[in-house]
Amino acid sequence: MSSILGFPRIGKNRELKKALESFWGEKCSQSELEDVAKTLRAKHWEAQKELSHVCVNDFSLYDNVLDLAYALSCKPARFKHLSGLEGYFAMARGHKDGVACEMTKWFNTNYHYVVPELSIDDEYKADASGIIAQYNEAKSLGFSPKIQLLGVFTFFALSKINKGAPQAVFDKIKSAYFDLISQIAKVDSEVLIEFSEPIFAKGFDASLFGLECKEASSAIECVYNDIASKGIKAIVSTFFEHSNELTAILLRTNIYGIGLDFVAGEKNIQSLEAIAKSDKVLYAGVIDGRNIWVADLESKLALLDSIHKFIPKERIVVSASCSLLHVPFSKDGEEKIESEILSWLSFATDKIKEICALESIFQGRGDDGFLQENKRINLSRKNSDKTNNKAVRERVKNYTQKSRAESFQERIKIQKASFNFPILPTTTIGSFPQTAQIRKLRLEYKKGEVSKAEYEEGIKDYIRDCVKFQEEIGIDVLVHGEPERNDMVEYFGEQLEGFTFSANAWVQSYGSRCVKPPIIFGDIHRPKPMTIDWISFAQSLTNKVMKGMLTGPVTILNWSFVRDDLSRSAVCEQIALCIADEIDDLQKAGIKIIQVDEAAFKEGYPLRAENIKAYEEWALACFKTSTAISWAQTQIHTHMCYSDFNDIIKTIEALDADVISIETARSGNKLLKIFKEVGYTHEVGPGVYDIHSPRIPSVEELEKQIKALLEVLPKEQLWINPDCGLKTRKWEEVKPSLANIVQAVKKVRASL
Repeated sequence: MSSILGFPRIGKNRELKKALESFWGEKCSQSELEDVAKTLRAKHWEAQKELSHVCVNDFSLYDNVLDLAYALSCKPARFKHLSGLEGYFAMARGHKDGVACEMTKWFNTNYHYVVPELSIDDEYKADASGIIAQYNEAKSLGFSPKIQLLGVFTFFALSKINKGAPQAVFDKIKSAYFDLISQIAKVDSEVLIEFSEPIFAKGFDASLFGLECKEASSAIECVYNDIASKGIKAIVSTFFEHSNELTAILLRTNIYGIGLDFVAGEKNIQSLEAIAKSDKVLYAGVIDGRNIWVADLESKLALLDSIHKFIPKERIVVSASCSLLHVPFSKDGEEKIESEILSWLSFATDKIKEICALESIFQGRGDDGFLQENKRINLSRKNSDKTNNKAVRERVKNYTQKSRAESFQERIKIQKASFNFPILPTTTIGSFPQTAQIRKLRLEYKKGEVSKAEYEEGIKDYIRDCVKFQEEIGIDVLVHGEPERNDMVEYFGEQLEGFTFSANAWVQSYGSRCVKPPIIFGDIHRPKPMTIDWISFAQSLTNKVMKGMLTGPVTILNWSFVRDDLSRSAVCEQIALCIADEIDDLQKAGIKIIQVDEAAFKEGYPLRAENIKAYEEWALACFKTSTAISWAQTQIHTHMCYSDFNDIIKTIEALDADVISIETARSGNKLLKIFKEVGYTHEVGPGVYDIHSPRIPSVEELEKQIKALLEVLPKEQLWINPDCGLKTRKWEEVKPSLANIVQAVKKVRASL
């Protein structure tokens, strides 16, 4: 048998993205949006037809965690009066009646989920009609469906409890969840449901729901025995790491199967003997669901053979390591990537072919031609001169400048005397709205439809307007708006050797937001400066300080598809030297503040506590290497988002950035308090404007937020800025929002 845990939902040509944005812009109806969704589901099931079952309920109009929250009536009080898609999208995007729910990273991926809000005062009621409708929809088209459903423990662990003891709230959620399962059970005689429980990959290190390990163990057994008793054919799958402690518990239950990730969780091999003694079917995740390199089928067959030493073949299902949501849809029509490099890649539809071929060969029905072609491709990549650069590796080996020469206390005195900013200086994170006109101009230039001179003049016009607007409203530290940049990682990757880029390899980041991660296939170096011309032009337009904007080495790494034939730390070291070169060029060109964004620093953290130290050491070293070249008078900013900093605050301090901006608009002072508790001495810019929502915050609302920040940190330490870059917002939202921020700061300054 063969299986996957989910399929990309955005569509081969981003059809869902376009339909969603059309619906939000009131340019299409709900029925038209639902028609697009239905068409996509049918296409995606067709792509899975060679598998034993197609995935149902992996499709979502925004996010699967949000889907389950809505199916269980987990609506915050501020949205209780809203129903249907209005209520659903209010939780995801905000509404005139309240701010959106928090959004954060799905474990250590670049996908974002909407954080459910729970309270002991809320009543939860299950509605499985949407899941059942998709199940029947798949059956009506002749497919054999397998329902993908987020497990109750992962759902609860990822939720935010606004009120009540965790156990009491969990009991209420569990009751509604069981009712959901009961409704689903009625749809067929034996419904196959794969419950995703990635929280189990964290072991008992992270509390599952506020219980002691022994109590949690008992709860897991009870829940999955109760689910199995409802006539459900239940598979419980974990991924992104090994889950040996929790696997042992699951093996004591009456579930049908267990899914394990043998790509990111190599230690899962330690559970095979125990699985062999049970009657469980093993869904063996041997094909990488998160990276895009062609599998080495010979090594995968060897892995399956080692599993088979413990478990009979009839109890082994060949599967992906996790949902294919994290990889692009298909290589069909991909003309931008050089043919040799393209042959090394495997996207979602290719991975299904790999799984089916691997299963066939493993079960003795194999296609030797497919196996031989796979072997040829892997040898081509291994032996290619495109993947190795001796000079780059020698430079990394011999580079010695690993940290800044002066301490923060020495630097900040020099910087304050030089800049003389008012208290609570204002700035933005970097990007400004990417208008349809600017996107069109970039596309026309790439296609050769406009000249370089016409393109550059169009970019300069945007920068002029951007600088003028910031000066008019009174922002203290300006940015050029980044109109020349398509994406904060792609822009740099396109100028670095060792990267390649696709035309259509989109993956979903959140909602309708899609990204095309760069593909790192070889050793990395910077042939020439990447940002100086545009930053210097912007600085020439104003007497105010203009920030240079760079993406940090760890974020470039974590937001790329990274080669798997070299360690991630070694790849990151190569990128760090490229950023160091850029910082040196910028400061020599007169740029006094340089922001090195590390938005994805935390999402690269290993899920298992025992692996964290090693990651922190090399990630921290790479950031410090990239900024070590900066002078004392050059102020280094960094930015992080979607993070709970409690567990990494010391690492953030060790980054030694002069100023860090963080996302706090949706979470209030919760994230900021840890900075006070540890006595953080560097400067901090907590976000006061939620850029993931179309809401325009009022002056009064922002003034209240700023005063709340001052209750946590002293005014001398605070900067005021939005949560994140403004690229995805519209000017009609951004202009009043930023103007309101400046006005609110002026009022607070006056009160101080």
